[in-house]
Amino acid sequence: MATEYAPELGRIPIRHLSPVSPENRWSSKAYVGEVVPFEATVFREGHDLLGVRLLLTDPSGKTTTHVMHGVAPGTDRWRTEAKLDSEGQWTWRVRAFGDDWATWLHNAEIKIPARVDVELMITMGRQLLARAGTRKIVQDAIAAFDDESLSADAKLEVALDPRLTAAIEARPLASLITESDTFSIRVERERAGVGSWYEFFPRSEGAKRLKDGTWVSGTFRTAARRLPAVVAMGFDVLYLPPIHPIGYQFRKGPNNTLVTAPGDPGSPWAIGSADGGHDAVHPDLGTVKDFSYFLGQAKKAGIEVALDFALQASPDHPWVTEHPEWFTTLPDGSIAFAENPPKKYQDIYPINFDNDPEGIRAEVLRLLRYWIGLGVRIFRVDNPHTKPLQFWEIVLHEINSEFPDVVFLAEAFTRPAMLQSLAQVGFQQSYTYFTWRNTKDELAEFFESISHETSAFLRPNLFVNTPDILTEYLQFGGVPAYRIRAGLAATASPSWGVYAGYELFEHVARPGSEENIDNEKYEYKLRDWAGAEKAGRSLAPYLTRLNEIRAEHPALRQLRNLDVHWSDDDSILVYTKYLAGAYAPGGRPDAIIVVANVDPHSVRETTVHLDLTRLGLDPDARFTVHDLLSGDTFEWGRDNYVRLDAFTQPMHILHVEYPRGR
Repeated sequence: MATEYAPELGRIPIRHLSPVSPENRWSSKAYVGEVVPFEATVFREGHDLLGVRLLLTDPSGKTTTHVMHGVAPGTDRWRTEAKLDSEGQWTWRVRAFGDDWATWLHNAEIKIPARVDVELMITMGRQLLARAGTRKIVQDAIAAFDDESLSADAKLEVALDPRLTAAIEARPLASLITESDTFSIRVERERAGVGSWYEFFPRSEGAKRLKDGTWVSGTFRTAARRLPAVVAMGFDVLYLPPIHPIGYQFRKGPNNTLVTAPGDPGSPWAIGSADGGHDAVHPDLGTVKDFSYFLGQAKKAGIEVALDFALQASPDHPWVTEHPEWFTTLPDGSIAFAENPPKKYQDIYPINFDNDPEGIRAEVLRLLRYWIGLGVRIFRVDNPHTKPLQFWEIVLHEINSEFPDVVFLAEAFTRPAMLQSLAQVGFQQSYTYFTWRNTKDELAEFFESISHETSAFLRPNLFVNTPDILTEYLQFGGVPAYRIRAGLAATASPSWGVYAGYELFEHVARPGSEENIDNEKYEYKLRDWAGAEKAGRSLAPYLTRLNEIRAEHPALRQLRNLDVHWSDDDSILVYTKYLAGAYAPGGRPDAIIVVANVDPHSVRETTVHLDLTRLGLDPDARFTVHDLLSGDTFEWGRDNYVRLDAFTQPMHILHVEYPRGR
């Protein structure tokens, strides 16, 4: 005898829900203050109307109901938004039902004026009102339906009263109630999704070159003197490359050479020497007490410190002798060093995570807890894609279960499957392909992707440069390229980052490499910040203004609200970020329109075209915009002329001035 089949679908199909992490293996993600769109495809047979609701439960167990509305007619797609305002595990599900009153009202509006089934429609309406409860507005409607002196048209007018509609919508006359599965969203602190990052090497801040050509390293205490200037530019996260002892064997010299001179500091990523490993600080920088002082000064200045966490070792690391099984031994007895052909990193031994996974994991957890205990709450993880995904799934789960406020940024310049999976298993943020997306079409596709396709689980941090990445766009684009890239990064994502030297337009590459010549990874770097700014050769005022704009406009601190619009020029990129008044401080909507000339070598004139409904405006509305960079004011509408000179004004960042009362 055949067993009874259990259908996968409820009476009313509810499908393709979002936000959901692929395969629903892990929670989707949000951060405190993020406005999250919830969507589902809901449909049924026939022509009866549906009601769809989001049931959202916060970490305290309180459930709120949100009306979902149909979007894109003909697609059966329903949507609503909700601002998630507290940390913890949220859950949500979608409820669908036959909306009996809306169905009747729709039919009644057609049949009664046409004098079709009039008495039947009035009787059916009266029966539905009897189900609607004892509220006065409902009882008044029932009385009107029972009043034989009123015409059918008058009774229809009663049924169409907005007050009655609102009362019934609050308690729908529902049938065939169906609910979806329950999904979870992990809501983390705001810094997990919003931040302006700045990277510097503490050994360069305060370093001195002596008359004999040798160097004296900067320290945590001299580096602390740079903090006020970084904060003054509006940055709220300071990322430090590894601060640990550096190995001597195969130490790299200037420009990644194998020839070193006495005093060459080596790469901070070649971690470990006789002075210690990952739980030690480089003696040139000071002591653990000095590092704690640096953390304290950063906190006073209003900036968080992110520490590099690089799971690799120099040949001099204590692990090499204490745990040789943690590395790969070649047939000739030597230990394999890191390679990314044609690049060779003779000064770094990668860890073999399959040789002693439990032992390695225990050591990594010990190290993370050690630095967390000192006050570090943000880690930038070096090359996480070269370690097993399962390893990160376990480690991140353990750490974030114990320390929910800890944030991990994945330096995952890798294939999409790995990059996205790292985000799904727990990394709060990730580097992306932004640095290599330069044309209008490339950027439009990329921005749509990070804002909509992967936003349920991946939070992009748009670094404009790194010690390893100096793209051709920056090498040959001059000052305009630096302005364009910073403006795009600061407005397209809630998190963005800058590596020191960007504000000085350091653009000369090492021959045959996509990185700066005289790279700071291998030597000290002295920069005359004050002199450059005094001479007008610094981008610091521009970076400061970008961060001010981000602070002033909450729409720019959202991830999922970016919409790409259109222009008639193949180098003019147009996008908006909009935050409805229901979610904005003060209850007024906030909208930013970005128009960027992404060709740093040209002057462009064109017409840009906007879908104004994306900004909460009528399609043919006229309105005032204020350029937050130049100070200019314009009257705009759906179609607008722009002229952008890459050398003087490569982009507009326009704030829409909504009328009072909106």
